[in-house]
Amino acid sequence: MMIPPSLDIELLRSFVAVAEGHSFTAAGVTLGASQSAMSVRIRKLEERLGRRLMERTPRLISLTSFGESFLSDARRILDAHDEAVIRAHGPKQRPAFRLAVSDHATGACLPQVLAVLAERHPEVQFMVTVGVSSELYDAFAAGEYDAVVVRDESGEGKGRRLFRDRIIWAAAKGFSWDRSEALPLVSLAAPCGVRAAAIAALEAQEIKWREVFLGSGVAAVQAAVSAGLGVAAVDGRNLPADCRELGRGSGLPPLPSTKMCLHHRTTSGRAGKEIVTAIVAAFRESFGAAS
Repeated sequence: MMIPPSLDIELLRSFVAVAEGHSFTAAGVTLGASQSAMSVRIRKLEERLGRRLMERTPRLISLTSFGESFLSDARRILDAHDEAVIRAHGPKQRPAFRLAVSDHATGACLPQVLAVLAERHPEVQFMVTVGVSSELYDAFAAGEYDAVVVRDESGEGKGRRLFRDRIIWAAAKGFSWDRSEALPLVSLAAPCGVRAAAIAALEAQEIKWREVFLGSGVAAVQAAVSAGLGVAAVDGRNLPADCRELGRGSGLPPLPSTKMCLHHRTTSGRAGKEIVTAIVAAFRESFGAAS
């Protein structure tokens, strides 16, 4: 009896990632591999199967008819594999999920988001890191996190959009600015996309500014603004209750909207997919559905 060739789990996972993302580059980011490595893996899988899985053009990746039918087989194999590995670790070991979140994405609502995740998946140990979008995404691309919620600063629309918000100018209700003087600016320390957008907008209008406070987190920026130290650019939902938005009559330039996106690694197992769904639900319950 002829023994069929063995199918490597890494090759199957790569195939599913490329098929779902329609991109070798995006799949590589998901699995922590280069574009060329992903291409080699797909070619090896095709050689083992003796069938072509994908048609490739410079701008498009599409599945062959066999690739379409094999995709469901690959998913079933990965589901069985991942669930078996989880069972092998035993019931006492809680699976860990490494989640990184931009400070701007949560602000004061981080406890609410984490509470929803803990309630929906008490069996999972969430390891949460809060930081700056650009640094967190780079770390995710390097394989340090299972998922990240970060600002789409590239404008390329990558990732799954969770919600939009406006960036606004915020100041204490009693604060006043003498336009003959430099604007006292409160912000997060660089690198910060909101800080960069605020400075670019001010300099485009030739508005002089001076740094009066650099914070390490959104909460620190909110406190400095509430204390009347100066003006800050913040996401609209992070406007402190004792502060006000400075509108068009303030002499300050308009700021762009912001878009928060979820990037996650390809999860074939049912548990992994449910965690990703729970992350989306946690943010949308906290901030409303994406617009």
